[in-house]
Amino acid sequence: MSIIVAFSGGLDTSFCVPFLREEHGCDVHTVTVNTGGISPDEAVAIERRSRELGALSHHMVDARSDLFDRSLQYLIKGNVLRGDLYPLCVGPDRVVQAAALVDAARKMGISTVAHGSTGAGNDQIRFDIALSVLGGDLDVLTPIRDGNLSREFTSGWLKERGYAVDASTTTYSINTGLWGTTVGGKETLGTSEPLPDDAWPTPSAADAPDETALLEIGFEKGVPVSLNGKEMSAVDIIETLNTLGEEHAIGRAIHVGDTILGIKGRVGFQAPAAAILIPAHRELEKIVLSRWQQYHKAQLGDFYGMLLHEAQYFDPVMRDIEALMDSSQETVTGSVRVTLYKGNVSVSGCTSPFSLFDTGVATYGEQNDLWDGRDARGFARILGVQSLLTHGVRTKQKDS
Repeated sequence: MSIIVAFSGGLDTSFCVPFLREEHGCDVHTVTVNTGGISPDEAVAIERRSRELGALSHHMVDARSDLFDRSLQYLIKGNVLRGDLYPLCVGPDRVVQAAALVDAARKMGISTVAHGSTGAGNDQIRFDIALSVLGGDLDVLTPIRDGNLSREFTSGWLKERGYAVDASTTTYSINTGLWGTTVGGKETLGTSEPLPDDAWPTPSAADAPDETALLEIGFEKGVPVSLNGKEMSAVDIIETLNTLGEEHAIGRAIHVGDTILGIKGRVGFQAPAAAILIPAHRELEKIVLSRWQQYHKAQLGDFYGMLLHEAQYFDPVMRDIEALMDSSQETVTGSVRVTLYKGNVSVSGCTSPFSLFDTGVATYGEQNDLWDGRDARGFARILGVQSLLTHGVRTKQKDS
């Protein structure tokens, strides 16, 4: 028997490697699925950590493009912000990570996989559902969940066996992906306390530069394709915006919401690229989409985000919504100017060859060539008929 562990190098997955080897007396292999946020130096450190913990082999899978194609493009197209705030930083990563874990197990001929999720969070559900759909024939081990083990226990267990444990990993749980970073700690167990500055991986707005950063983002059919005039892949644009945005403390907040398990949850997050791209994309949509496209997209985008957050990626309705999203983006092409300054993002303007903002036929509040005063008077009379009738009826009722 051999076991493959979905390995991040953090406390939970670090515990799983020697624990499973000791508990089952078998070889343990590790797979790290890079869904963003792993530098070349960090990749080396993760592999070193895996070897130190006794893994027989370690594999790194680059799944950033897969993550964008599966989920992130639709989070942009749908302007998805859970609770009007949280851009689903790392939840969508779990489907991609589970898929890569199953693929690795198939290639290595191993029938048992493991993940380090606890029994209290959303990730356990996301991993379990994805693994059951994609690898239903595999055995899945979850030692931390099954043993109801605390971070203090797993930290102590590793230290007792001579493995180094970074003190910060016991105090704070940090997950980094292409779409942002989440931070959980004792403060997020309640709702009244903010996370301290040293819990965040990047500087605060107070330490951000005093100068603004000016950006021009190009979109083609709803997908970012260029930055400041330079054509780039969507993944490269997101990573560049994350780096630049972190310097300016963009996209940092704390979100409170409903978890998959029915309880409330709170998490700190920093998602610079999402905080820049979503308002830029939304502003471009305002000039190219009809009012009813925007209205129905907003409802479906919120619904899509809820289902994705709650581990329903494989429900067929998700593909249906994605098809509508794709159709709605046919004209979402153009350029958007954005300014970054000390934690704030402001959209200063946008242009598109498909703009419905046509000053050649009409200027709001000024003049137009599409109707004259008589047309406007008649339109106002007809549009107000129901209001006039209902007002009259209710006035009579009050007087009677």
